[in-house]
Amino acid sequence: MPPRKSSFVCLPCRASYKQPPPEARAAGRPRHCPRCARQLIHVGSAFAAPPRRDAEGWRVLDVLLTAGVRFHTTGCCGEGPGYRPRTLREVRERRAYADATGEPPARALVRRELPEAAGAARGTRGRR
Repeated sequence: MPPRKSSFVCLPCRASYKQPPPEARAAGRPRHCPRCARQLIHVGSAFAAPPRRDAEGWRVLDVLLTAGVRFHTTGCCGEGPGYRPRTLREVRERRAYADATGEPPARALVRRELPEAAGAARGTRGRR
């Protein structure tokens, strides 16, 4: 049975490619984008790319990848990567929470829900 394919992305081109995982290739040989020849980023096997025209979705993906968040399956049954923010608002809330609490940004970005005590950190205001 051939190895399962994994996703690689090129952020400047907003392109995603399915290829054999890095372990199936010779060590030290990076993959390059067929469009621009820049190095591709390995994002994991449980990744679904946003549409190319979705600029906000690709910006969110850029923030996640820069923070070190990847999209690997969690568990033996292909349960998916867990929660990942989809909007810049969700990213801003989680980054503010990380700054306010000292939690590492990569961990804060994958939190499904933020604790209510962090309401001030999320920038929510009470009604007057």
